[in-house]
Amino acid sequence: MPTIPWITPHPATPGTQAVVMASRFEVRSLADVPRFLLKSYAVWRQIQSAPGALGASLIARPTKRTFYTLSAWESQQALQDFARAEPHRSIMTGLRPTMRESVFTYWQAPVEQLPVGWPEAHRRLTEQQATRPAG
Repeated sequence: MPTIPWITPHPATPGTQAVVMASRFEVRSLADVPRFLLKSYAVWRQIQSAPGALGASLIARPTKRTFYTLSAWESQQALQDFARAEPHRSIMTGLRPTMRESVFTYWQAPVEQLPVGWPEAHRRLTEQQATRPAG
């Protein structure tokens, strides 16, 4: 599946900072992939109208059971509100038993640097994963 390219749900205010979040999700088995994909599309539709969403992209690697998200928000509060809103909240709770691993990383970037590139997101996710305690 190709990358879903960056969308811009809401224009950013020039001269401000965006809160950027990148995530990596790995499901336990190939049998979990179709459900995760289906639920991902529901969340993708939600982000397109989410208040404070400045941009988002998604990479799905179904044969590797791995999915990546990259999004930018006008504030940490806007990101938290999105995560707590439906359908995201129920979907993430429902998918928890199928997850093998999840990694999240956050940083700030000037809105003039949006969209953030996938190489930067992957670099930060790799660094975040390397700093996590083993176990």
